Amino acid sequence: MKDAILRWPSREALDREGIPRPRRLLAWAVRLLVAGFLFWSAFHDNRVHGWTAVAGLGAVLVAVMMAWAFFRLTLEHRLWPSVTLLLGLLALACGVRAAGFETPASILWCGSAIVAVERLPLAAALLSAAAGFTSFALASGEGWLSAAATTGGMALAGYALRLDAEARGTTQRLLAQERAARAAETESAALAERARIAREIHDVLAHSLSAQLVHLEAARLLIERGADRDTILERVVAARGMALDGLDETRQALSALRGELTPLEEFLTGLVRAVGGAGITVAGERRPLPVEASQAVRRVAQEALTNVRKHAPGAGVRLRLDYGPDQVTLCVRDSGGPPGEFAGVGGGYGLLGMRERAELLGGSLEAGPGEEGFVVTLKVPV
Repeated sequence: MKDAILRWPSREALDREGIPRPRRLLAWAVRLLVAGFLFWSAFHDNRVHGWTAVAGLGAVLVAVMMAWAFFRLTLEHRLWPSVTLLLGLLALACGVRAAGFETPASILWCGSAIVAVERLPLAAALLSAAAGFTSFALASGEGWLSAAATTGGMALAGYALRLDAEARGTTQRLLAQERAARAAETESAALAERARIAREIHDVLAHSLSAQLVHLEAARLLIERGADRDTILERVVAARGMALDGLDETRQALSALRGELTPLEEFLTGLVRAVGGAGITVAGERRPLPVEASQAVRRVAQEALTNVRKHAPGAGVRLRLDYGPDQVTLCVRDSGGPPGEFAGVGGGYGLLGMRERAELLGGSLEAGPGEEGFVVTLKVPV
């Protein structure tokens, strides 16, 4: 309660931002009307001439300048300068009333009280409004009931303006928060998309270059051992084929980023056909998979087959793709065999990267010895 009495209206409530243009024009029209009425009421009397007219004009200009300064200071939440200016306006109204200008004095008293209720903390606003309305009631000469009704109505009008401004300020803050949330969401989506692109490029390059490195290392060892030309050429041609496969995979990755993926079963069948000595089984109800899940299955299949060629060349390989109700499972199982002479080539981070990819999708990847050879099992929710 204490905080509510001492709390300023929000800056969004005191500012004019967010006010519709027609309403803003209406507010300026009211201000000009009040200023014009002040001028008219101050100078329509024939007694006003000479220095009296100059003093009246000066008083009106001072009142306008003080009101403008009051609006600026309350926007900056500067309490004591704002209260000082408001008391100055009330004192000016008393001077104008003493000079015989009743209507301008009443307008200044009531206007100051209303804007105090609208723009000041309630503690300061109630005291300032009480001073303004009391001065108006005493000077009006009306009965106490009529004066109380008038001042009460104007006080309610000021409080209604305050509530309206607070509601507008709350709307502005919520709008700013929504814009910030949308900007953050857009930035997050952009970062996620960049991460996905980087992951795709990394996976393509890691798989392609690793396979090429196997054959180039083999060619190097064959050259050192003095192998015949045809054997060395075979390895170089294989490395060239891997480079071409890498280009093809890059095109597929770009197609995936554009949402132009070949069907998963077709991709795996072509992969198995290119390897040779492998078979594939598809179980469950076939259906399109999300892009991320489909890419994870493709990359794990490629990495697993590359590892088989590297660590157990000549081993038989079986791929099984199982469409479950809420996940898809890929199992790559080889029959085992003696390790290849290039088993130590490469950094060994392929399966680790695949495991990270699966975990990002909420899935899992398990790799380890099976009954005969090595088994890689990927599970991805869909």
